Amino acid sequence: MLNVFWFVLIAVLFTGYFILEGFDYGVGMLYPVIARSDHERRMAINTIGPIWSGNEVWLITAGGALFAAFPKWYATLFSGFYVALVLMLVGLIFRGVAIEYRSKMKSARWHKIWDILLRLGSFLPALLWGVAFANLIKGVPINRAMNDVGGFWSLLTPYAVLGGILTLLVFLAQGASFLALKTTGDIRQRSLNVAKKLLPAALVLAVGFGVWTTTLPTLNHRGFYWFLLALGWVSLLGADIIIAKKEKWAFLLQSLMIAAMTTGFFVVLFPRVMISTLSARYDLTIYSAASNPYTLHVMTIVSLIMVPIVLAYQIWTYWIFRQRLTVRDHLEY
Repeated sequence: MLNVFWFVLIAVLFTGYFILEGFDYGVGMLYPVIARSDHERRMAINTIGPIWSGNEVWLITAGGALFAAFPKWYATLFSGFYVALVLMLVGLIFRGVAIEYRSKMKSARWHKIWDILLRLGSFLPALLWGVAFANLIKGVPINRAMNDVGGFWSLLTPYAVLGGILTLLVFLAQGASFLALKTTGDIRQRSLNVAKKLLPAALVLAVGFGVWTTTLPTLNHRGFYWFLLALGWVSLLGADIIIAKKEKWAFLLQSLMIAAMTTGFFVVLFPRVMISTLSARYDLTIYSAASNPYTLHVMTIVSLIMVPIVLAYQIWTYWIFRQRLTVRDHLEY
């Protein structure tokens, strides 16, 4: 029972991470294009300034839970996806440093350097998360010793690359919607215009990728997955229809789509955590990859105490910084 609990908790943590950090990535990639002046760029960055680091706590918590609850899953995943995960980590480092250091000097050249690093640091994770999750659904060559013997280039299949482009587009659209939700004036209108262009492209790609996924022989629980697919498609279509007038609801619908997409991934995987393309006997499951029962029991007690505290703090943070920013705002974070 605790094995299932921790699998579900990790799924929830990744879902929260992709919803919250997805628009962070989108803002990081889009703000130099949407904002016309350096002042507007600073304002765009300030929309995520108070919350971006808190959003990344979801990833840290998910990684910690993965390591403690399913150490064999963690070991196989991080060894097989080593290069991709290092590139992602480099991107996250670039991104965090750029957000903090961009405003430290009033120099156009200084700002341009950090703008490039912030865009790169947002682009790499947005793309690579899709590639990684697509490979987990499709399966990777895991041998009897629980080692992924494929290497980095084996991850870049057409299906996985399409998954990466999908997450990239979805996060871009989410970022544009968030900027429209948090700003006023010209920058808000430009954000809406960009969101209107990105949402149809994301919907088409989501339909194509979802249908392709249903043809994979590795899927479990296909009926539930079809339901989540339909929910995600309808949510994205609804966001596209109402974005011009109700950006708040459009943003929530896009968040629902991301939640459906992430939940669908874990649904088709369960009870496995990694699929072997060499033999089904080498699949890692929530039982074969788990820690001992005592460890899971202690971790469960700790999580039931700490997770509500973290959630309460983050909800409070979003409430405090809920107002829109105007062109006269120049907040330093």
